[in-house]
Amino acid sequence: MARHKLGLNGKEKAAILLVALGSDRASKIYKHLKEEEIEQLTLEIANIQKIDHDVRKEVIEEFYEICLAQNYIDEGGIGYAKEVLERALGNQKALDLINRLTSSLQVRPFEFVRKADPSQVLNFIQDEHPQTIALILAYLNPHQASLILSELPQEKQVDVASRIATMDSTSPDIIRDVERILEKKLSAMVTSDFTDAGGIDAIVEILLSVDRGTEKHIIDTLEVKNGELAEEIRKRMFVFEDIVLLDNRAIQRFLREIDNADLALALKGASEEVANLIFANMSKRLQDMIKEDMEFMGPVRLRDVEESQQRVVNIIRRLEDAGEIIIARGGGDEIIV
Repeated sequence: MARHKLGLNGKEKAAILLVALGSDRASKIYKHLKEEEIEQLTLEIANIQKIDHDVRKEVIEEFYEICLAQNYIDEGGIGYAKEVLERALGNQKALDLINRLTSSLQVRPFEFVRKADPSQVLNFIQDEHPQTIALILAYLNPHQASLILSELPQEKQVDVASRIATMDSTSPDIIRDVERILEKKLSAMVTSDFTDAGGIDAIVEILLSVDRGTEKHIIDTLEVKNGELAEEIRKRMFVFEDIVLLDNRAIQRFLREIDNADLALALKGASEEVANLIFANMSKRLQDMIKEDMEFMGPVRLRDVEESQQRVVNIIRRLEDAGEIIIARGGGDEIIV
């Protein structure tokens, strides 16, 4: 195949691909890379003088085929990927692609679980040891894991969350043993390499997807049991009470995006510090309107208040992701845009 004649290593291909994708898309990819990877790729890109049209085409085609194959593997495994690629590319080309990419297309543990309904998975694992549950949730996508975590008994939620956050590399033998718990009903795929899952980032992603009540319970309880861990998680996420971390410009910006009725309901459960800060950043007329809405509202359900607060938080997080506001996290000098 022509692409084997390129004589390029992985870093060179990655640099060519980033240049081909353009600065906007390349910058988004950079956000997901490690500092060392960014330095290496930046150096490679800087060394590129001119990219031959055919080389550019071969690199993009190879990248596309890798993505295609990975997608098919995620959907149904190596066998399914091979079958679909054979139909699309022919037997020999599909075989060459699968053989060439096998080492980079690792099938993550619990692939079969990610295809199952969360309520079904919950039935399988809710009575397992918290460490077993943590291992399984760490390998699921954040949305699926958040649904399962939310349905666990409250006393188990914090234990499982803590174990995910402190989890490191896991032996393939242990993963196989856990997978066998479920293999009576679902077929399992295993990996032969040590794999990394869990950690602070994993539990933050999950907590960002759970309902506001579950998130608050886990963070507050963790604060008592393991203050350092709770603080580290807080540094990487934003909850309603963290509005105090925003400067006046950021508060005024997100207030323009929020429905007044939602804001009034959210403020019903806000601390005095948060409420005062928000009111200080709006006109006297709007203050009076919001306060009047809060008075006429009367008693409200806590769940409704929490849902409104979560909608406020989602707007703030969206604005932060878009680079429109800045959140100072962790109480130090670190600024995350």
